[in-house]
Amino acid sequence: MTVRWTELVIFTLLFAAVTGLGFYAARWKVSFPLDHLDEWGLGGRGFGSGVTWFLLSGDIFTAYTYVAAPALMWGTGPTGFYSLTYGAFVYPLVFLPVVRLWSVSRVRGYVTPADFVRGRYGSAALALLTAVTGTVAMMFYIALQLAGLEAVLRTMGLNWAGLAGHIPLFVAFVILAVYTYRAGLRAPALISFVKGLVIYLVIVTATVTVSWRLGWSTIFDAADTKFAALPSHGEGIVLGTDNQLQYVTLALGSALALFVYPNVVTGALACRSSNVLKRNMAALPINALVLGLFPLLGYAAIAAHTHPIVNAATGRPDSNTIIPMLFEGQFTSWFAGIAFAAIGIGALVPAAVMSIAVANLWTRNIYKAYLHRDATPEQETRQAKIASLTVKFGAVALVVLIDPQYSITLHQIGGVIILQTLPMVAIALYTRWFHLWGLAAGWAVGLAWGLSMLYSIPDPATGTGHFGATGLELARLSILGRHPFAGSPMQIYVGLVALLGNLVVAAVVTVVLRRMRVRNGTDETEARDYHADKAVPQLKPVVVG
Repeated sequence: MTVRWTELVIFTLLFAAVTGLGFYAARWKVSFPLDHLDEWGLGGRGFGSGVTWFLLSGDIFTAYTYVAAPALMWGTGPTGFYSLTYGAFVYPLVFLPVVRLWSVSRVRGYVTPADFVRGRYGSAALALLTAVTGTVAMMFYIALQLAGLEAVLRTMGLNWAGLAGHIPLFVAFVILAVYTYRAGLRAPALISFVKGLVIYLVIVTATVTVSWRLGWSTIFDAADTKFAALPSHGEGIVLGTDNQLQYVTLALGSALALFVYPNVVTGALACRSSNVLKRNMAALPINALVLGLFPLLGYAAIAAHTHPIVNAATGRPDSNTIIPMLFEGQFTSWFAGIAFAAIGIGALVPAAVMSIAVANLWTRNIYKAYLHRDATPEQETRQAKIASLTVKFGAVALVVLIDPQYSITLHQIGGVIILQTLPMVAIALYTRWFHLWGLAAGWAVGLAWGLSMLYSIPDPATGTGHFGATGLELARLSILGRHPFAGSPMQIYVGLVALLGNLVVAAVVTVVLRRMRVRNGTDETEARDYHADKAVPQLKPVVVG
Protein backbone atom coordinates (compact mmCIF):
# COMPACT_ATOMS: atom_id res chain seq x y z
CA MET A 1 0.00 0.00 0.00
CA THR A 2 1.32 3.46 -0.95
CA VAL A 3 2.21 5.83 1.88
CA ARG A 4 0.03 8.95 1.80
CA TRP A 5 2.72 11.50 2.51
CA THR A 6 0.56 14.62 2.81
CA GLU A 7 -1.64 13.08 5.47
CA LEU A 8 1.36 11.54 7.22
CA VAL A 9 3.27 14.84 7.36
CA ILE A 10 0.27 16.77 8.75
CA PHE A 11 -0.41 13.99 11.24
CA THR A 12 3.25 13.99 12.36
CA LEU A 13 3.39 17.77 12.77
CA LEU A 14 0.24 17.91 14.89
CA PHE A 15 1.37 14.90 16.88
CA ALA A 16 4.74 16.61 17.50
CA ALA A 17 2.96 19.77 18.68
CA VAL A 18 0.86 17.74 21.09
CA THR A 19 3.98 15.96 22.33
CA GLY A 20 5.54 19.33 23.09
CA LEU A 21 2.46 20.27 25.12
CA GLY A 22 2.75 16.98 26.98
CA PHE A 23 6.29 17.77 28.08
CA TYR A 24 5.40 21.39 28.93
CA ALA A 25 2.59 20.12 31.17
CA ALA A 26 5.20 19.10 33.76
CA ARG A 27 5.48 22.84 34.58
CA TRP A 28 1.82 23.80 34.04
CA LYS A 29 -0.18 24.82 37.13
CA VAL A 30 2.33 23.08 39.43
CA SER A 31 2.22 24.33 43.02
CA PHE A 32 4.18 21.45 44.55
CA PRO A 33 6.76 19.00 43.17
CA LEU A 34 5.30 16.16 41.12
CA ASP A 35 6.54 13.57 43.62
CA HIS A 36 3.20 13.24 45.40
CA LEU A 37 0.33 11.12 44.08
CA ASP A 38 -2.16 13.96 44.57
CA GLU A 39 -0.02 16.08 42.23
CA TRP A 40 1.10 13.50 39.65
CA GLY A 41 -1.99 11.30 39.61
CA LEU A 42 -4.75 13.87 40.26
CA GLY A 43 -3.30 17.14 39.00
CA GLY A 44 -3.17 18.62 42.49
CA ARG A 45 -6.95 18.18 42.79
CA GLY A 46 -7.18 21.73 41.51
CA PHE A 47 -8.71 21.69 38.02
CA GLY A 48 -11.37 24.33 37.40
CA SER A 49 -14.46 24.22 35.19
CA GLY A 50 -12.69 24.76 31.85
CA VAL A 51 -9.92 22.23 32.40
CA THR A 52 -12.36 19.69 33.83
CA TRP A 53 -14.69 20.11 30.86
CA PHE A 54 -11.98 19.32 28.33
CA LEU A 55 -10.38 16.60 30.47
CA LEU A 56 -13.63 14.72 31.08
CA SER A 57 -14.70 15.20 27.47
CA GLY A 58 -11.35 13.93 26.26
CA ASP A 59 -11.44 11.04 28.70
CA ILE A 60 -15.02 9.93 27.98
CA PHE A 61 -15.16 10.52 24.22
CA THR A 62 -12.44 8.26 22.91
CA ALA A 63 -11.53 6.18 19.87
CA TYR A 64 -14.74 4.36 20.79
CA THR A 65 -16.62 7.47 19.62
CA TYR A 66 -14.56 8.36 16.56
CA VAL A 67 -13.70 4.94 15.13
CA ALA A 68 -15.42 2.03 16.87
CA ALA A 69 -19.04 3.28 17.02
CA PRO A 70 -19.17 4.38 13.33
CA ALA A 71 -17.59 1.07 12.30
CA LEU A 72 -20.30 -0.77 14.22
CA MET A 73 -22.98 1.31 12.47
CA TRP A 74 -21.40 0.52 9.09
CA GLY A 75 -21.29 -3.19 9.85
CA THR A 76 -24.38 -3.92 11.96
CA GLY A 77 -26.78 -1.03 11.50
CA PRO A 78 -29.03 0.62 14.11
CA THR A 79 -27.72 -1.35 17.10
CA GLY A 80 -24.56 0.72 16.85
CA PHE A 81 -26.56 3.84 17.66
CA TYR A 82 -26.84 2.77 21.30
CA SER A 83 -23.92 5.08 22.08
CA LEU A 84 -26.16 8.12 21.57
CA THR A 85 -28.83 6.68 23.84
CA TYR A 86 -26.47 5.97 26.71
CA GLY A 87 -24.69 9.27 26.14
CA ALA A 88 -27.98 11.13 26.61
CA PHE A 89 -28.94 9.71 29.99
CA VAL A 90 -25.62 8.76 31.56
CA TYR A 91 -24.97 12.21 33.09
CA PRO A 92 -28.31 12.59 34.91
CA LEU A 93 -27.85 9.00 36.09
CA VAL A 94 -24.40 9.57 37.62
CA PHE A 95 -24.78 13.24 38.65
CA LEU A 96 -25.40 12.57 42.35
CA PRO A 97 -23.15 9.50 42.84
CA VAL A 98 -20.07 11.10 41.29
CA VAL A 99 -20.49 14.24 43.40
CA ARG A 100 -20.83 12.14 46.55
CA LEU A 101 -17.70 10.21 45.60
CA TRP A 102 -15.78 13.47 45.06
CA SER A 103 -16.83 14.76 48.47
CA VAL A 104 -15.93 11.70 50.51
CA SER A 105 -12.71 11.22 48.55
CA ARG A 106 -11.67 14.83 49.10
CA VAL A 107 -12.34 14.62 52.83
CA ARG A 108 -10.58 11.28 53.31
CA GLY A 109 -7.80 11.71 50.76
CA TYR A 110 -8.95 8.85 48.54
CA VAL A 111 -7.24 8.64 45.15
CA THR A 112 -9.01 5.63 43.63
CA PRO A 113 -12.46 4.00 43.83
CA ALA A 114 -10.76 1.09 45.59
CA ASP A 115 -9.56 3.54 48.28
CA PHE A 116 -13.21 4.39 48.93
CA VAL A 117 -14.16 0.71 49.13
CA ARG A 118 -11.38 0.09 51.64
CA GLY A 119 -12.49 3.02 53.78
CA ARG A 120 -16.20 2.23 53.55
CA TYR A 121 -15.80 -1.42 54.57
CA GLY A 122 -12.42 -1.46 56.32
CA SER A 123 -11.35 -4.25 53.98
CA ALA A 124 -8.12 -4.23 52.00
CA ALA A 125 -9.22 -7.50 50.37
CA LEU A 126 -12.42 -5.97 48.94
CA ALA A 127 -10.38 -2.98 47.78
CA LEU A 128 -7.97 -5.39 46.08
CA LEU A 129 -10.82 -7.01 44.15
CA THR A 130 -11.96 -3.56 43.03
CA ALA A 131 -8.44 -2.57 41.98
CA VAL A 132 -7.70 -5.76 40.05
CA THR A 133 -11.08 -5.63 38.28
CA GLY A 134 -10.55 -2.00 37.32
CA THR A 135 -7.08 -2.75 36.02
CA VAL A 136 -8.24 -5.61 33.78
CA ALA A 137 -11.17 -3.58 32.43
CA MET A 138 -8.85 -0.68 31.70
CA MET A 139 -6.54 -2.92 29.66
CA PHE A 140 -9.39 -3.65 27.23
CA TYR A 141 -10.34 0.04 27.08
CA ILE A 142 -6.76 1.13 26.41
CA ALA A 143 -6.50 -1.56 23.72
CA LEU A 144 -9.50 0.04 22.02
CA GLN A 145 -7.62 3.34 21.86
CA LEU A 146 -4.65 1.57 20.31
CA ALA A 147 -6.88 -0.07 17.72
CA GLY A 148 -8.24 3.35 16.75
CA LEU A 149 -4.78 4.86 16.46
CA GLU A 150 -3.53 1.91 14.44
CA ALA A 151 -6.48 2.22 12.05
CA VAL A 152 -5.39 5.78 11.25
CA LEU A 153 -1.76 4.76 10.77
CA ARG A 154 -2.85 1.89 8.53
CA THR A 155 -4.97 4.24 6.40
CA MET A 156 -1.98 6.50 5.84
CA GLY A 157 -0.12 3.57 4.31
CA LEU A 158 1.73 2.17 7.33
CA ASN A 159 0.20 -1.25 6.80
CA TRP A 160 2.89 -3.91 6.95
CA ALA A 161 2.74 -7.60 7.76
CA GLY A 162 3.89 -9.09 11.05
CA LEU A 163 5.25 -7.09 13.97
CA ALA A 164 6.64 -4.49 11.56
CA GLY A 165 3.08 -3.27 11.05
CA HIS A 166 2.91 -2.30 14.72
CA ILE A 167 6.17 -0.28 14.78
CA PRO A 168 4.45 3.14 14.33
CA LEU A 169 2.11 2.25 17.17
CA PHE A 170 5.07 1.36 19.39
CA VAL A 171 6.74 4.69 18.59
CA ALA A 172 3.58 6.69 19.36
CA PHE A 173 3.14 4.97 22.69
CA VAL A 174 6.76 5.35 23.70
CA ILE A 175 6.30 9.10 23.28
CA LEU A 176 3.02 8.99 25.21
CA ALA A 177 4.66 6.96 27.96
CA VAL A 178 7.53 9.41 28.36
CA TYR A 179 5.53 12.62 28.72
CA THR A 180 2.91 10.95 30.92
CA TYR A 181 5.74 9.67 33.12
CA ARG A 182 7.01 13.22 33.53
CA ALA A 183 3.81 15.26 33.84
CA GLY A 184 1.17 12.83 35.10
CA LEU A 185 -2.47 13.87 34.72
CA ARG A 186 -1.53 17.40 33.69
CA ALA A 187 -0.31 16.12 30.31
CA PRO A 188 -3.64 14.73 29.05
CA ALA A 189 -5.47 17.63 30.73
CA LEU A 190 -3.51 20.19 28.72
CA ILE A 191 -3.61 18.17 25.49
CA SER A 192 -7.37 17.72 25.82
CA PHE A 193 -7.83 21.41 24.91
CA VAL A 194 -6.28 20.75 21.51
CA LYS A 195 -8.19 17.51 21.10
CA GLY A 196 -11.55 19.15 21.83
CA LEU A 197 -11.05 22.00 19.38
CA VAL A 198 -9.74 19.81 16.56
CA ILE A 199 -12.41 17.13 17.00
CA TYR A 200 -15.24 19.65 16.83
CA LEU A 201 -13.67 21.24 13.74
CA VAL A 202 -13.45 17.85 12.07
CA ILE A 203 -16.93 16.58 12.91
CA VAL A 204 -18.73 19.79 11.96
CA THR A 205 -16.83 20.08 8.67
CA ALA A 206 -17.22 16.39 7.89
CA THR A 207 -20.95 16.33 8.62
CA VAL A 208 -21.71 19.41 6.53
CA THR A 209 -19.55 18.23 3.63
CA VAL A 210 -20.87 14.68 3.58
CA SER A 211 -24.50 15.79 3.80
CA TRP A 212 -23.93 18.26 0.94
CA ARG A 213 -22.16 15.77 -1.31
CA LEU A 214 -24.25 12.67 -0.64
CA GLY A 215 -27.51 13.93 0.85
CA TRP A 216 -29.04 12.44 3.98
CA SER A 217 -31.87 10.78 2.06
CA THR A 218 -29.31 8.96 -0.08
CA ILE A 219 -27.29 8.03 2.99
CA PHE A 220 -30.25 6.53 4.86
CA ASP A 221 -31.62 4.81 1.76
CA ALA A 222 -28.26 3.14 1.10
CA ALA A 223 -28.00 1.96 4.71
CA ASP A 224 -31.60 0.72 4.70
CA THR A 225 -31.02 -1.24 1.50
CA LYS A 226 -27.86 -2.84 2.86
CA PHE A 227 -29.31 -4.00 6.16
CA ALA A 228 -32.70 -5.03 4.81
CA ALA A 229 -30.88 -7.52 2.57
CA LEU A 230 -29.10 -9.18 5.50
CA PRO A 231 -30.91 -12.07 7.26
CA SER A 232 -30.26 -10.65 10.72
CA HIS A 233 -31.30 -7.11 9.74
CA GLY A 234 -34.60 -7.72 7.99
CA GLU A 235 -36.01 -4.34 9.07
CA GLY A 236 -33.24 -2.19 7.59
CA ILE A 237 -32.23 0.78 9.69
CA VAL A 238 -35.04 0.17 12.19
CA LEU A 239 -34.35 -2.08 15.16
CA GLY A 240 -35.82 -5.54 14.75
CA THR A 241 -37.65 -7.44 17.48
CA ASP A 242 -34.60 -9.63 18.08
CA ASN A 243 -32.20 -6.78 18.90
CA GLN A 244 -34.40 -4.24 20.71
CA LEU A 245 -33.67 -5.77 24.11
CA GLN A 246 -29.96 -5.88 23.34
CA TYR A 247 -30.04 -2.20 22.38
CA VAL A 248 -31.75 -1.14 25.61
CA THR A 249 -29.65 -3.31 27.92
CA LEU A 250 -26.42 -2.36 26.16
CA ALA A 251 -27.21 1.34 26.51
CA LEU A 252 -28.17 0.99 30.18
CA GLY A 253 -25.23 -1.26 31.01
CA SER A 254 -22.77 1.09 29.29
CA ALA A 255 -24.15 4.07 31.20
CA LEU A 256 -23.84 2.27 34.55
CA ALA A 257 -20.31 1.10 33.70
CA LEU A 258 -19.07 4.55 32.72
CA PHE A 259 -19.24 5.91 36.24
CA VAL A 260 -17.19 3.12 37.83
CA TYR A 261 -14.41 3.11 35.22
CA PRO A 262 -11.27 4.20 37.12
CA ASN A 263 -10.29 6.73 34.44
CA VAL A 264 -13.58 8.63 34.79
CA VAL A 265 -13.22 8.60 38.58
CA THR A 266 -9.68 9.95 38.20
CA GLY A 267 -10.91 12.85 36.07
CA ALA A 268 -13.71 13.60 38.53
CA LEU A 269 -11.46 13.55 41.61
CA ALA A 270 -9.10 16.04 39.96
CA CYS A 271 -11.80 18.74 40.20
CA ARG A 272 -11.21 21.74 42.44
CA SER A 273 -14.65 21.57 44.09
CA SER A 274 -17.93 19.71 43.96
CA ASN A 275 -19.54 22.74 42.32
CA VAL A 276 -17.08 22.45 39.43
CA LEU A 277 -18.06 18.81 39.05
CA LYS A 278 -21.79 19.62 39.20
CA ARG A 279 -21.46 22.24 36.46
CA ASN A 280 -19.59 19.82 34.25
CA MET A 281 -22.03 16.96 34.79
CA ALA A 282 -24.85 19.33 33.84
CA ALA A 283 -23.08 20.57 30.69
CA LEU A 284 -21.38 17.42 29.37
CA PRO A 285 -24.56 16.09 27.66
CA ILE A 286 -23.83 18.71 24.98
CA ASN A 287 -21.11 16.35 23.84
CA ALA A 288 -23.79 13.77 23.06
CA LEU A 289 -24.09 15.64 19.75
CA VAL A 290 -20.70 14.23 18.83
CA LEU A 291 -21.88 10.77 19.80
CA GLY A 292 -24.72 11.22 17.34
CA LEU A 293 -22.84 12.70 14.40
CA PHE A 294 -19.84 10.38 14.30
CA PRO A 295 -21.88 7.14 14.17
CA LEU A 296 -23.94 8.58 11.31
CA LEU A 297 -20.72 8.77 9.32
CA GLY A 298 -20.83 4.97 9.40
CA TYR A 299 -24.01 5.17 7.30
CA ALA A 300 -22.37 7.79 5.08
CA ALA A 301 -19.56 5.32 4.38
CA ILE A 302 -22.16 2.88 3.01
CA ALA A 303 -23.55 5.49 0.62
CA ALA A 304 -20.02 6.49 -0.42
CA HIS A 305 -19.17 2.81 -1.16
CA THR A 306 -16.26 2.98 1.28
CA HIS A 307 -14.45 -0.26 2.01
CA PRO A 308 -12.10 -1.09 4.89
CA ILE A 309 -8.40 -1.71 4.41
CA VAL A 310 -7.19 -5.28 4.57
CA ASN A 311 -4.92 -5.71 7.57
CA ALA A 312 -1.62 -6.95 6.15
CA ALA A 313 -0.83 -8.72 9.41
CA THR A 314 -4.02 -10.85 9.45
CA GLY A 315 -5.23 -10.80 5.84
CA ARG A 316 -8.72 -9.71 7.02
CA PRO A 317 -10.52 -6.40 6.44
CA ASP A 318 -10.05 -3.97 9.35
CA SER A 319 -13.47 -2.43 10.00
CA ASN A 320 -11.85 0.22 12.18
CA THR A 321 -10.49 1.88 9.03
CA ILE A 322 -13.97 2.71 7.68
CA ILE A 323 -14.08 6.31 8.96
CA PRO A 324 -10.44 7.07 8.08
CA MET A 325 -11.10 5.68 4.58
CA LEU A 326 -14.25 7.82 4.30
CA PHE A 327 -12.17 10.90 5.10
CA GLU A 328 -9.56 9.77 2.61
CA GLY A 329 -12.14 9.39 -0.17
CA GLN A 330 -14.32 12.42 0.48
CA PHE A 331 -11.88 15.15 1.52
CA THR A 332 -8.64 16.75 0.44
CA SER A 333 -5.40 15.27 1.67
CA TRP A 334 -4.66 18.13 4.02
CA PHE A 335 -8.06 17.93 5.73
CA ALA A 336 -7.80 14.14 5.92
CA GLY A 337 -4.44 14.62 7.66
CA ILE A 338 -6.05 16.92 10.23
CA ALA A 339 -8.87 14.42 10.75
CA PHE A 340 -6.39 11.58 11.22
CA ALA A 341 -4.46 13.65 13.77
CA ALA A 342 -7.70 14.46 15.60
CA ILE A 343 -8.55 10.76 15.85
CA GLY A 344 -5.01 9.91 16.93
CA ILE A 345 -4.99 12.59 19.63
CA GLY A 346 -8.51 11.51 20.57
CA ALA A 347 -7.09 8.07 21.31
CA LEU A 348 -3.95 9.22 23.13
CA VAL A 349 -5.65 11.52 25.66
CA PRO A 350 -7.93 8.88 27.21
CA ALA A 351 -5.18 6.25 26.96
CA ALA A 352 -2.98 8.51 29.10
CA VAL A 353 -5.71 9.07 31.71
CA MET A 354 -6.49 5.35 31.77
CA SER A 355 -2.87 4.39 32.34
CA ILE A 356 -2.63 6.93 35.17
CA ALA A 357 -5.82 5.55 36.73
CA VAL A 358 -4.38 2.02 36.65
CA ALA A 359 -1.11 3.30 38.09
CA ASN A 360 -3.00 4.89 40.99
CA LEU A 361 -4.81 1.59 41.63
CA TRP A 362 -1.56 -0.35 41.67
CA THR A 363 0.20 2.09 43.96
CA ARG A 364 -2.53 2.66 46.53
CA ASN A 365 -4.36 -0.65 46.62
CA ILE A 366 -1.68 -3.25 45.88
CA TYR A 367 1.82 -1.82 46.41
CA LYS A 368 1.08 0.23 49.54
CA ALA A 369 -1.61 -2.10 50.90
CA TYR A 370 0.40 -5.32 50.60
CA LEU A 371 4.02 -4.72 49.60
CA HIS A 372 5.19 -1.53 51.32
CA ARG A 373 2.73 -0.16 53.84
CA ASP A 374 5.12 2.55 55.03
CA ALA A 375 5.82 3.89 51.53
CA THR A 376 6.52 7.61 51.41
CA PRO A 377 4.66 9.89 48.96
CA GLU A 378 7.78 9.94 46.78
CA GLN A 379 7.93 6.13 46.69
CA GLU A 380 4.22 5.95 45.87
CA THR A 381 4.63 8.32 42.95
CA ARG A 382 7.68 6.46 41.65
CA GLN A 383 5.68 3.23 41.69
CA ALA A 384 2.78 4.92 39.90
CA LYS A 385 5.07 6.16 37.14
CA ILE A 386 6.54 2.71 36.59
CA ALA A 387 3.07 1.15 36.59
CA SER A 388 1.83 3.67 34.02
CA LEU A 389 4.63 2.57 31.69
CA THR A 390 3.91 -1.10 32.25
CA VAL A 391 0.19 -0.88 31.56
CA LYS A 392 0.73 1.02 28.29
CA PHE A 393 2.95 -1.66 26.87
CA GLY A 394 0.69 -4.37 28.24
CA ALA A 395 -2.16 -2.84 26.27
CA VAL A 396 0.03 -2.72 23.15
CA ALA A 397 0.65 -6.44 23.56
CA LEU A 398 -3.09 -7.02 23.99
CA VAL A 399 -4.03 -5.24 20.78
CA VAL A 400 -1.30 -7.16 18.90
CA LEU A 401 -2.66 -10.48 20.14
CA ILE A 402 -6.41 -9.75 19.88
CA ASP A 403 -8.08 -8.87 16.58
CA PRO A 404 -11.86 -8.65 17.12
CA GLN A 405 -14.18 -8.01 14.17
CA TYR A 406 -15.20 -4.69 15.72
CA SER A 407 -12.93 -2.93 18.19
CA ILE A 408 -15.99 -1.70 20.08
CA THR A 409 -16.24 -5.26 21.39
CA LEU A 410 -13.15 -4.49 23.51
CA HIS A 411 -15.05 -1.65 25.19
CA GLN A 412 -18.13 -3.79 25.75
CA ILE A 413 -16.10 -6.65 27.25
CA GLY A 414 -14.43 -4.15 29.56
CA GLY A 415 -17.91 -2.97 30.53
CA VAL A 416 -18.96 -6.50 31.49
CA ILE A 417 -15.93 -6.69 33.78
CA ILE A 418 -16.10 -3.25 35.40
CA LEU A 419 -19.86 -3.50 36.04
CA GLN A 420 -19.14 -6.11 38.69
CA THR A 421 -17.64 -3.39 40.91
CA LEU A 422 -20.76 -1.22 40.77
CA PRO A 423 -22.27 -2.63 44.01
CA MET A 424 -18.98 -2.05 45.87
CA VAL A 425 -18.61 1.54 44.66
CA ALA A 426 -21.86 3.17 43.51
CA ILE A 427 -24.33 1.44 45.83
CA ALA A 428 -21.93 1.74 48.77
CA LEU A 429 -22.06 5.53 48.36
CA TYR A 430 -25.62 5.38 49.69
CA THR A 431 -25.80 2.33 51.94
CA ARG A 432 -23.71 -0.27 53.77
CA TRP A 433 -26.54 -2.78 53.82
CA PHE A 434 -24.61 -5.27 51.70
CA HIS A 435 -22.17 -7.34 53.71
CA LEU A 436 -18.58 -7.07 52.50
CA TRP A 437 -18.36 -10.85 51.97
CA GLY A 438 -21.69 -10.74 50.18
CA LEU A 439 -20.20 -8.15 47.83
CA ALA A 440 -17.17 -10.37 47.31
CA ALA A 441 -19.35 -13.39 46.57
CA GLY A 442 -21.51 -11.37 44.16
CA TRP A 443 -18.41 -10.08 42.43
CA ALA A 444 -17.04 -13.61 41.98
CA VAL A 445 -20.30 -15.01 40.61
CA GLY A 446 -20.99 -12.01 38.37
CA LEU A 447 -17.48 -12.00 36.91
CA ALA A 448 -17.36 -15.76 36.38
CA TRP A 449 -20.82 -15.84 34.83
CA GLY A 450 -20.13 -12.84 32.61
CA LEU A 451 -16.85 -14.23 31.33
CA SER A 452 -18.35 -17.66 30.71
CA MET A 453 -21.15 -16.11 28.65
CA LEU A 454 -18.63 -14.06 26.67
CA TYR A 455 -16.54 -17.17 26.11
CA SER A 456 -19.54 -18.95 24.58
CA ILE A 457 -20.21 -16.28 21.92
CA PRO A 458 -18.40 -17.02 18.62
CA ASP A 459 -17.05 -14.54 16.09
CA PRO A 460 -17.95 -15.84 12.61
CA ALA A 461 -15.93 -13.12 10.88
CA THR A 462 -12.62 -14.27 12.33
CA GLY A 463 -13.52 -17.93 12.72
CA THR A 464 -12.89 -17.90 16.48
CA GLY A 465 -15.35 -19.62 18.77
CA HIS A 466 -15.10 -17.26 21.73
CA PHE A 467 -15.41 -13.60 22.78
CA GLY A 468 -16.96 -12.64 19.42
CA ALA A 469 -19.57 -10.22 20.80
CA THR A 470 -21.39 -9.21 24.00
CA GLY A 471 -24.98 -9.92 22.96
CA LEU A 472 -26.29 -13.35 24.01
CA GLU A 473 -29.45 -14.99 22.68
CA LEU A 474 -31.98 -15.48 25.47
CA ALA A 475 -32.44 -19.06 24.26
CA ARG A 476 -28.83 -19.76 25.30
CA LEU A 477 -29.09 -18.07 28.69
CA SER A 478 -28.57 -20.71 31.38
CA ILE A 479 -29.51 -20.09 35.02
CA LEU A 480 -28.44 -22.95 37.30
CA GLY A 481 -28.65 -25.31 34.35
CA ARG A 482 -32.13 -24.20 33.32
CA HIS A 483 -33.06 -22.30 30.15
CA PRO A 484 -36.02 -20.10 31.11
CA PHE A 485 -36.18 -18.41 27.68
CA ALA A 486 -35.73 -21.44 25.46
CA GLY A 487 -36.55 -20.74 21.85
CA SER A 488 -36.27 -16.95 22.12
CA PRO A 489 -33.98 -15.38 19.47
CA MET A 490 -33.87 -12.03 21.30
CA GLN A 491 -30.44 -10.94 22.51
CA ILE A 492 -29.39 -9.27 25.75
CA TYR A 493 -26.20 -7.54 26.89
CA VAL A 494 -24.12 -9.98 28.91
CA GLY A 495 -22.86 -7.28 31.30
CA LEU A 496 -26.32 -6.46 32.65
CA VAL A 497 -27.19 -10.14 33.10
CA ALA A 498 -23.96 -10.71 35.05
CA LEU A 499 -24.63 -7.62 37.18
CA LEU A 500 -28.11 -8.88 38.08
CA GLY A 501 -26.60 -12.22 39.11
CA ASN A 502 -24.01 -10.31 41.13
CA LEU A 503 -26.68 -8.36 43.01
CA VAL A 504 -28.84 -11.41 43.71
CA VAL A 505 -25.93 -13.40 45.15
CA ALA A 506 -24.69 -10.41 47.14
CA ALA A 507 -28.17 -9.91 48.63
CA VAL A 508 -28.67 -13.59 49.54
CA VAL A 509 -25.22 -13.92 51.14
CA THR A 510 -25.77 -10.65 53.00
CA VAL A 511 -29.04 -11.88 54.51
CA VAL A 512 -27.40 -15.13 55.63
CA LEU A 513 -24.35 -13.40 57.15
CA ARG A 514 -26.48 -10.79 58.90
CA ARG A 515 -28.53 -13.51 60.55
CA MET A 516 -25.29 -15.19 61.58
CA ARG A 517 -24.12 -11.81 62.95
CA VAL A 518 -20.86 -11.94 61.02
CA ARG A 519 -18.90 -8.70 61.43
CA ASN A 520 -19.23 -6.35 58.47
CA GLY A 521 -15.97 -4.42 58.68
CA THR A 522 -15.48 -0.86 59.93
CA ASP A 523 -16.67 2.26 58.16
CA GLU A 524 -14.18 5.13 58.54
CA THR A 525 -16.42 7.60 56.70
CA GLU A 526 -19.07 9.84 58.27
CA ALA A 527 -22.42 11.02 56.92
CA ARG A 528 -21.20 14.61 56.54
CA ASP A 529 -18.28 13.46 54.35
CA TYR A 530 -20.65 12.77 51.46
CA HIS A 531 -21.82 16.39 51.25
CA ALA A 532 -18.54 18.24 51.75
CA ASP A 533 -17.31 20.95 49.42
CA LYS A 534 -14.04 22.79 49.06
CA ALA A 535 -14.69 25.22 51.92
CA VAL A 536 -15.47 22.74 54.70
CA PRO A 537 -12.84 22.46 57.47
CA GLN A 538 -12.50 18.64 57.56
CA LEU A 539 -10.87 18.35 54.13
CA LYS A 540 -7.60 16.43 54.10
CA PRO A 541 -4.71 18.54 52.73
CA VAL A 542 -3.84 17.80 49.13
CA VAL A 543 -0.11 17.46 49.80
CA VAL A 544 1.05 16.22 53.17
CA GLY A 545 4.53 16.56 54.66
